[in-house]
Amino acid sequence: MTQRIHKKESPLHFIYRLFFITVGAGLAAVSIELFLVPNNIIDGGIIGISLILDYLVSDSIPFLNFSTLLVLLNLPFMYSGYKHIGKTFVVSSLFAVVALALIESLLHHIDPFVTEEILATVFGGLTLGVGVGLVIRHGGSLDGTEILGILLTKKLPFSVGEFVMFMNIFIFGWAAFVFGIEEAMYSVMTYYIAFKTIDTVIQGMDETKAVIIVSDHYLDVSDAILQRLGRGTTMLKGRGGYTDNDKEVIYVVVTRLEVTKLKSVVSDVDPDAFITIMSTQETKGARFKSAIH
Repeated sequence: MTQRIHKKESPLHFIYRLFFITVGAGLAAVSIELFLVPNNIIDGGIIGISLILDYLVSDSIPFLNFSTLLVLLNLPFMYSGYKHIGKTFVVSSLFAVVALALIESLLHHIDPFVTEEILATVFGGLTLGVGVGLVIRHGGSLDGTEILGILLTKKLPFSVGEFVMFMNIFIFGWAAFVFGIEEAMYSVMTYYIAFKTIDTVIQGMDETKAVIIVSDHYLDVSDAILQRLGRGTTMLKGRGGYTDNDKEVIYVVVTRLEVTKLKSVVSDVDPDAFITIMSTQETKGARFKSAIH
């Protein structure tokens, strides 16, 4: 068997990634310094812990400000990630964290954009989500708790998402004692808005659906989908659980805007066809976006 040789990342692509990681870190810094901090609203993870500690100790220990705390608290996780996850990811993440810390420190003397808490929650969450999403999409991370979650879930019966959720329950509960219950509730809203925005940035706006169709007229259905919708199909082998007969199963991926038209096309050919529609995380390859409409 011939061993596959993995190509190294080109310098141009590396610079491209660092540029968007810097943009993402800058947007996160704008959200934190000009939306969230002036209104005592925090994010989850290491950013949230750093914001709480900054509020508690910065007056007595000036050098332990948010920027310094963010880097110091992330370093142990970055070190562990370097050993167990991968060099490229950790280097990109460390660059993102340092960029966030530096840009945030430059924004100290700028007046906040809004002082109304609900506006700070919504637009701060959106800005933070876009920033963090850009960093993740280009191979980095701003939160060491996710790295810790990846490492711990190899030994504990929890998923990374469950671990991060447990951590954030503790962080937002702590915020309730430090800032007050209302601020903690605004923080939870901010986190939720940012979380949903991150998903949109990572997955893109072109949401796609995977569709499975079972029909006795599979050739006609497949041809109609190609001719009327411009989407290629894949035939899968199946077997009926009740009849024990062989079945041809049609698999096709469409955009969410094409779902209604697809159902109409299938119904015109075979009103008795069985259709299952599923959301997908991402679709790449096979010239998907260049399909004929």
